[in-house]
Amino acid sequence: MSTATTRSAIRRLSPGPASDPLDDARLVDAYTVTADVHLRANFVTSTDGAVAVDGRSAGLSGDADKRVFGILRMLCDALLVGAGTLRQEQYRALRLDERRRDWRRRQGRPAQPTLVVVSGSLDLDPALPALADAPVRPIVLTTSDAPTHRRRRLAPVADLVVAGERTVDLAAGLDALRERGMRHLLCEGGPLLLGTLTAVDAVDELCLTVAPLLAGAGAGRITAGPSGPVRPMRLHQVLAADDGMLLLRYTRPD
Repeated sequence: MSTATTRSAIRRLSPGPASDPLDDARLVDAYTVTADVHLRANFVTSTDGAVAVDGRSAGLSGDADKRVFGILRMLCDALLVGAGTLRQEQYRALRLDERRRDWRRRQGRPAQPTLVVVSGSLDLDPALPALADAPVRPIVLTTSDAPTHRRRRLAPVADLVVAGERTVDLAAGLDALRERGMRHLLCEGGPLLLGTLTAVDAVDELCLTVAPLLAGAGAGRITAGPSGPVRPMRLHQVLAADDGMLLLRYTRPD
């Protein structure tokens, strides 16, 4: 993978500080997972803890964050996202460029990762680009109580996987994905999905970009939903970008 010369340079602060910028190949190495089964969450926040600006995370992102964002998508088997985030962030089809598709093929993996949407109510428009234009048929994790008419509407564009009755049982849903060979999962949100995954102790890693912004009051945190026990994490890696972004990687202590 080629070195970016016109983008914001990213340098390693820890472990092993280095002054030379990381090209894309070294960024791939920095985020490669060796565990057989792994769930990674990726979020961006302001320095004062906001999850969004004007209702969307795009206002917090920058060049360095987008570089890592694309690499994490390339490395995953499936991308997990809540239905509300899919709508609010106006997701397009999950489609990697040719360079990243070639990289995946060389690794013996499918050319494209699979989009997985979590929706208990199936309140999703089948015409959404993320569903209708997807290069790989998406999966929707849902409940047995989901309305029949909504099942029928979505069936032409997505595989529906039942996990739970009234609410989505994420532990069961993750098991179902892994049975389909999707062992490295990437969660992009939203806050409720991250909070629920944390509550069932499913998060192995959190990649957190801290944007050099003070967003002020109003926005929520990157996590929401049910309370649960505190989950200790260790700081695995710290990268810094010339645009002021701090890219943190936290992993389970074990």
